[in-house]
Amino acid sequence: MTRSEKAVSIFNEGFSCSQATLSAFASDFGLDKELALKISCAFGGGISHLGSVCGAVSGALMVIGLKYGRTKKEDTKARDETYRLANDFINKFKERNNSTICNELLDCDISTTDGLEIARGKRGNPDFCPKFVKDAVEILEEIL
Repeated sequence: MTRSEKAVSIFNEGFSCSQATLSAFASDFGLDKELALKISCAFGGGISHLGSVCGAVSGALMVIGLKYGRTKKEDTKARDETYRLANDFINKFKERNNSTICNELLDCDISTTDGLEIARGKRGNPDFCPKFVKDAVEILEEIL
């Protein structure tokens, strides 16, 4: 099973796009799956069902931070590399999907009850969330 298939499988188990994306890489950074799921939980649904930044994007940015993020304030090289890769990721995700905003990707406002129901109906559709998770993981593998 490829890493992107693993991430989609985690998503299809009922976890959010952010959880699926981060947890697919967790073991690479000594993070157990349970902790990765907890860390990334609030980022699903465009950050807690607000329809903002797609959770798959948020999860991917967490992965980039785990690999390249700075741990000392004076390490501006690590910060700059993290930002460069994050921007690269965002641009590649936009090339594939035209946006990084959950509401735009799902074509509904998931911060509303009606919009959330519409989005939940699209959950298993391979043209929506599973695709965004798959794309995020594939792009990460390409740029990492």
